[in-house]
Amino acid sequence: MTPAPHRSHTDDLLSFITASPSPYHVVASAAQRLEKAGFRELHGTDDWTGATGGLFVSRAGALIAWYVPEGAAAHTPFRIVGTHTDSPNLRIKPAPDTGTSGWRQIGVEIYGGVPLNTWLDRDLGISGRLALRGPDGVPRSRLVQIDEPLLRVPQLAIHLDRSVNEGVALDRQRHIAPIWALGEPREGELLHRVAAAAGEDPADVLGWDLMLHDIQPPGYLGVDREFVVASRLDNQISVHAGVTALVDAATGAAQPAFIPVLAAFDHEEVGSGSETGAQSPMLERILSRSVAARGGSDEDWSRALAGAFCVSADMAHAVHPNYSERHDPDHRPLPNGGPTVKVNVNQRYATDSTGIAMFTAAAERAGAPWQPFVSNNAMPCGTSIGPLTAARLGVTTVDVGVPGLSMHSARELCGVRDPGYLAAILTTIMVGD
Repeated sequence: MTPAPHRSHTDDLLSFITASPSPYHVVASAAQRLEKAGFRELHGTDDWTGATGGLFVSRAGALIAWYVPEGAAAHTPFRIVGTHTDSPNLRIKPAPDTGTSGWRQIGVEIYGGVPLNTWLDRDLGISGRLALRGPDGVPRSRLVQIDEPLLRVPQLAIHLDRSVNEGVALDRQRHIAPIWALGEPREGELLHRVAAAAGEDPADVLGWDLMLHDIQPPGYLGVDREFVVASRLDNQISVHAGVTALVDAATGAAQPAFIPVLAAFDHEEVGSGSETGAQSPMLERILSRSVAARGGSDEDWSRALAGAFCVSADMAHAVHPNYSERHDPDHRPLPNGGPTVKVNVNQRYATDSTGIAMFTAAAERAGAPWQPFVSNNAMPCGTSIGPLTAARLGVTTVDVGVPGLSMHSARELCGVRDPGYLAAILTTIMVGD
């Protein structure tokens, strides 16, 4: 039987997630797909003059990609899809080898808003990147991914803590060091294990950005397999949809009427305040340089922004069946009902009526449903990169996202149809038909 279109898209999404346990792997996976579609990577030291076609710049856990149709004027407006590559998790400390009471453990820091109980009693691997000694004293980088059950954060047995089901918070400082062996701590043991997995000499390792990930593979759930369950759906659903849309826009029969752009930032979960986060000038500088590379002036740059539109795509909350009182009574998105358009009048989201109109018109053209979302007035509202991008570039922006449950958990859930709906809408926006 021919698989339904939504299953074909989500099968590909699950492959993307499996290959991308860290932000650096997300960028590598996206770059690989872009290169396969004919995109080429540019570096800051390259001459970009006259560059057209599919192009991208990658930096650590961030990637900016765009497509310039042949003959596109320098003032051609942008159609931007903004996403983020990072997910809340546990990250390994600089001096990681520790332990107590006869157990060898690994020291970790909490990254982002982690529901810590979801990381208990799970088989954990290690991923990220190593900074290595390179030629001429210039460091080089190497990705590492260990999909083996190396570590585990064991939960205290209920016999030793009868209050465990009464909502007692996990001690954030002392009780999250995962175990991985018996015996006394051995300095340098983790470094040797990770370097060996990467095929590198531990003596060449100068630094690292390493984190833990749940090694359980993603899959489908439900009586009719109508749900997707996986780690890092927030926000790899949106990165994958953005890559899919950009490739479709670049390789479709009709040339885009705009310059389609994918901006995948790092560190959104901790405020986007880094050289690769949405608060940085990375996107602004790359886009302005792309205008100049086509012979554009400051006036062309201003015109390109004046006609620009940005879709900030991030995971959204579906109504929770066991906690429906936490949601607005008149806005209760459900899985497989299409992406949500997220509204907050206090500008935690950048959506306004113009953005809503542009997104929903594209949804109509794509034949995809959508749902409105607003937070309960009594609950604090989350945010995403939308307000940051809108403020930085001064462009009309709409915040959207696939609705799901267990956001930020070690294993999240969404509807099987919604990732494909999102990709279809983003493609329509990027092409501009």
